[in-house]
Amino acid sequence: MLFDFANVLVFMAVGAAFVGVTLLIGRLLRPSNPQPRKLATYECGEPASGSAWINFNIRFYIIALIFIVFEVEIAFIFPVATAFRRWIESGQGLFAFIEILLFIGILFIGLIYAWAKGDLEWVKGTRA
Repeated sequence: MLFDFANVLVFMAVGAAFVGVTLLIGRLLRPSNPQPRKLATYECGEPASGSAWINFNIRFYIIALIFIVFEVEIAFIFPVATAFRRWIESGQGLFAFIEILLFIGILFIGLIYAWAKGDLEWVKGTRA
């Protein structure tokens, strides 16, 4: 039984050695030419202005998360749409169609929830 643990230990040691050797080779081969311009913060080709410690509006992240959720769901629907013809030929078309409608219905309920909560509005009004 200890031999099984030794296999895991050797595997972890080889993995750590691989990472260490790769980092060491990169450090030896890359040029080292630090300059103030190279060490400055990069902002899309524009000169940095102000501090990096500013407060971002949380709506940026909420809208990005909602976008990612619906984008992933579209990625799940696409393979179903490509296989739908085979399901019809095998006699499972109605069942698959009901499953797709249920899936889209759940997504639609999520969209209505986000909309009713006001998370899709870019500028929210203050509550009294």
